[in-house]
Amino acid sequence: MTIIDDIESRSGRKTGEGKVIYRHRIVTRITHWSWAIALFFLLLSGLQIFNAHPQLYIGQQSGFAFDNSVLSMKAMRAADGTVGGYTTVFGHNFDTTGVFGMSGPADNPSYRGFPAWATLPSYQDLSTGRVIHFFFAWLFVAVFLIWLVSSLINGHIRRDILPSVADIKLLPRSIADHLRFRFHRDGRYNGLQKLAYAGILLVVFPLIIATGLTMSPGMNAAWPWLLDIFGGRQTARTIHFLCMALLVVFFLIHIVMVLAAGPLNEMRSIVTGWYRTDAGKKEDHTV
Repeated sequence: MTIIDDIESRSGRKTGEGKVIYRHRIVTRITHWSWAIALFFLLLSGLQIFNAHPQLYIGQQSGFAFDNSVLSMKAMRAADGTVGGYTTVFGHNFDTTGVFGMSGPADNPSYRGFPAWATLPSYQDLSTGRVIHFFFAWLFVAVFLIWLVSSLINGHIRRDILPSVADIKLLPRSIADHLRFRFHRDGRYNGLQKLAYAGILLVVFPLIIATGLTMSPGMNAAWPWLLDIFGGRQTARTIHFLCMALLVVFFLIHIVMVLAAGPLNEMRSIVTGWYRTDAGKKEDHTV
């Protein structure tokens, strides 16, 4: 019995009922944790870069002569004369004092888009943020290419990421099961999981990489067609930001699902590769 098996037994889980299968290959586990580390630093350093100009636009250009802003976070003076943080979305102002636009102690507020605790470094330092961001961005790209090539070779994408016709037909049931936190631990991804992973791995990841390259002047010179695809550097920046927001939402839902499905078993599978199925589940499945 492993240490985790012993913990499961003491916590009331019946470890003798299910079958232990090898669920995750080593490439899956390494790329998973590499992405987790890279995305952590990319998020915090990306918010540091965003704070240098906490405003998003649609189009090629930005500035006072253009009315193409879709989001901004800044400090503004209210009608009563007080200054607060406001987030403007498509022309609608929301008071976000203490979080966005203005944060920190009342006697020494900080006027910035995202608060200090959400950026890396915590103080305003664009150059350091860019160095950190670019380093982990290239690490992220390298890991993605390794995952993509290996997954095409071993059939992981076809078998475990792209939903089949049967998965689509069972999608309503999968959604209902997840809403009721009812999980079928057979080592396989259901249709809802496949759609989520396919959306992140095959849509959001490539999109965040492509928009990141589009914001680079060097890439604009080498591949000017990137600007045409995304409708300008400012639009690419906005899409890049939205992709980041989607990844944050996915991460939060992912953590909730891991906790609900059995964190010890789920963590063991992504660390060691071994996963315990429910009683009666006999199909081995390697992801």
